[in-house]
Amino acid sequence: MIDKIIPSVAQAMRDISDGSTILVSGFGGAGLPIYLLDALAEQGAKNLTIVSNNAGNSGVGIAKLIGAGQVKKMVCSFPRQPESGAFDELYRAGKIELELVPQGTLAERIRAGGAGIGGFYTPTGFGTELANGKDTRVINGVNHILETAIKADYALIKADKGDRWGNLTYHRTGRNFGPIMATAARCTIAQVNQIVDLGALDPENIVTPGIFVKRIVRVGDKS
Repeated sequence: MIDKIIPSVAQAMRDISDGSTILVSGFGGAGLPIYLLDALAEQGAKNLTIVSNNAGNSGVGIAKLIGAGQVKKMVCSFPRQPESGAFDELYRAGKIELELVPQGTLAERIRAGGAGIGGFYTPTGFGTELANGKDTRVINGVNHILETAIKADYALIKADKGDRWGNLTYHRTGRNFGPIMATAARCTIAQVNQIVDLGALDPENIVTPGIFVKRIVRVGDKS
């Protein structure tokens, strides 16, 4: 019997090792898997590469991992925001790496990773420092740069409801990066607000099929 439910966030994080690349869903606080990130901070894995929309703030979530010295590199589109002191300080000291990626490009690189596409050409970033060292091509008279796909060891995502097979639905803007990140990781771990019986989710409303999810854990509603 397929049952992907994990009894605790600590157990869900148990085998994340040093040096892992981890996709983290969320746009600001919406869709941020805060319970999973707290458990990862407790677990203590280091030298992590975190791929997310931003680098966190206020000492919680990703910022908590950065402040604890667990993150080697951030791949994101918005590293600085109010109260992002942990990242700012370490970056200025040369103690954390940053790969800055335009938001649309970041989403497409992750989607490409999940779809088995090695890379794609985009005009975004051409003529800027973001294009340094990248292959360029003129397509239909427009200059493009080559962006490579992003794949990860783990994806930590937040959904609203799930079942024991790992099928997921989301709550409004909390959906954001979760669905594409689930496809681009070797192991996707989802925190959900509610676990429902098989068949309770309308198949037409399931956004992330369980085939992309390895573990699911129920948590409280902590935004």
